[in-house]
Amino acid sequence: MCPEITESLRGESVRQLSIFADNKVGWLNELILLLSSQNIHVMALCAHDTTDTTIIKMIVDDHEKTRELLRKRGYAFTECELIAVEIDDESKIKFVTTALLEAEINIHYIYPFLMRPHGKSALAIRLEENDIAAKILSSHQLKVLSQTDISR
Repeated sequence: MCPEITESLRGESVRQLSIFADNKVGWLNELILLLSSQNIHVMALCAHDTTDTTIIKMIVDDHEKTRELLRKRGYAFTECELIAVEIDDESKIKFVTTALLEAEINIHYIYPFLMRPHGKSALAIRLEENDIAAKILSSHQLKVLSQTDISR
């Protein structure tokens, strides 16, 4: 097994929070200000608008603190594990998608990180088989990140 994946698998999996919100002006800003006031950094963010609600998918640097804050404030949310993979630049996306295709692993959705330490980009990917995907990506010399890797 590649050393990078071994290290990542020992670390905590990257957690995504999906927060359910009313479609109203300023709601996302309120959430971001709340997180910021608690020194929680949003590392990746994606919003899906539906007729009645918006689903905010996010990865933060401290998901445990965020989870407790959301519970205290009465926000409806779910939490799941996903794969975060580091890429040097946008030209490397094809290596990620090709590796997953070769392994016949379905991508449910994918979105970019806003920032990462050391100036590298990363992708948040929701997949069918995280463990297998992590091994496949690592075998293609792609670095799979742990929660520790993205925390500040």
